[in-house]
Amino acid sequence: MWRSAFLALLAEGYGQVGAADEGLQVLAEGLAAAQQTGERVWEAELHRLKGELLHARRPQPAPAGSMAYATEVEACFQQALAVARGQQAKSLELRAATSLARLWQQQGKRDEARALLAPVYDWFTEGFDTADLQDARALLEELA
Repeated sequence: MWRSAFLALLAEGYGQVGAADEGLQVLAEGLAAAQQTGERVWEAELHRLKGELLHARRPQPAPAGSMAYATEVEACFQQALAVARGQQAKSLELRAATSLARLWQQQGKRDEARALLAPVYDWFTEGFDTADLQDARALLEELA
């Protein structure tokens, strides 16, 4: 039942050690398993991590015409956001919104990034010592 969660953690670990391609393979397996089994608890996180790994795999500095990368990454984050909202999974929505806001910040879309992230962050009334909320707060401060 928790296969998707374990695959998400494994993919995240691959990303942390710079093995984005291996992480993407694991995420493909996780997304396929979610489709086959109907286990959707971690679906939003699988999409978000896919976006993060695709973004990490992008050559630095980004070559001219690299909009395809940004479009695919943004689509993953948007999918994660839609799934999390549909499930009313506020923590996963916060992660997806933070990832998308960070991408938009890098693209110079500071106002859009803040408009996306602020209401999600403001929904929370406790847990401000958690890594996700601290990360979101730091990004909001950068966007201010």
